[in-house]
Amino acid sequence: MKISPPDMKISTPESMGTMKTQHDLRCSILSSSTKTCAPCLASETWESKNPTQPNSESATISGVPSFSRFLRKGWETSAFLVILFASLTIPAQEAPTFRVESRLVNVFVNVTDPNGVIVGGLTRDDFKITEDGRPQSIAIFEKQSELPLSLTLAIDTSGSVRKDMSEEAAAARRFAQAILRTQDQMSLLQFATSVHELTPFTNKISSIDRGLSQLHGDWASAVYDAIAQGSNKLGPKPGRKVLVVVSDGEDTAQNSTYSEALEAALRNEVMIYSIIDVPIEASAGRSTGGEHALITISEQTGGKHFYVAEGGLDKAFAQVSDDLRTQYLLGYYPKSQEPGLDFHRIQVSIPRAAPDAFNIRSRTGYYADSSPRGIN
Repeated sequence: MKISPPDMKISTPESMGTMKTQHDLRCSILSSSTKTCAPCLASETWESKNPTQPNSESATISGVPSFSRFLRKGWETSAFLVILFASLTIPAQEAPTFRVESRLVNVFVNVTDPNGVIVGGLTRDDFKITEDGRPQSIAIFEKQSELPLSLTLAIDTSGSVRKDMSEEAAAARRFAQAILRTQDQMSLLQFATSVHELTPFTNKISSIDRGLSQLHGDWASAVYDAIAQGSNKLGPKPGRKVLVVVSDGEDTAQNSTYSEALEAALRNEVMIYSIIDVPIEASAGRSTGGEHALITISEQTGGKHFYVAEGGLDKAFAQVSDDLRTQYLLGYYPKSQEPGLDFHRIQVSIPRAAPDAFNIRSRTGYYADSSPRGIN
């Protein structure tokens, strides 16, 4: 608090006389009521402690030593009182407040019956969610979430699937037109020996069409590179994050590993949907290991796999679209969390139903050191 000094004026004998006259008038009024005015009381008190010397400065001012001393000391007294008052009125600095931040864990869930039919109409009370076996309270529940969808379509253009490239491009165009809403965005990757982004995230179908027209082939197949890079690009995006991979599953580039691809997807909360295009059924050269890897990575991330042979690419894309439109969103703040774990396992169930009544799909967990991702 800044205290401005009072205007200092030099007192002349004339002005001191006028001030004394005014003081005497106030003092006489107070005397009639048996009170003593403040200046006199202060002057008397000060004089009792500080006797006036004959040669002092106050003795030479207009013959009113006690009153001039009061005026001179009055500013010091006033300044002291102002500072004291200010120190009493300035609030004490508040003690720091400590908050414990708890990350919101978002889990997208799909529920189907034993025949694969999507189950809708479930409520918050139907679900139970646990983390590392410990029950959690569901803080957020939504049906058929209207959250923005960020989707990356990664198309394998290696030698084993290159013959279907024009068909893949045509089906991908129809898929983009069917699934994109105004709040959604889509990007396009192609992968063979390496991964190339043909179209960055956009809501414009024309941009996606241009990217699909640039598909070109090579011999090797970098499946795990595509999953890892696609997941890392999706990570900062809001809302639901989905990577659709069209491939036979065989990784021949051998750069990233399966474990690295799965970890990238889980850390970035990306759901993997695999559309498995097997070039030759029952072929000795068929990569069953690659197919199994795509199936497993889809299950671990809460996505799903589809075979092109079971109805063609259009049907596979339509099934992906239907799956994304019928998801439940469960959100919780972890409590009673087990310390020291690198990976927290999530399990979603419907307690009222028999164990085999529903097929429930969601991501299997999250890494403890991953940054929480928003769902704005």
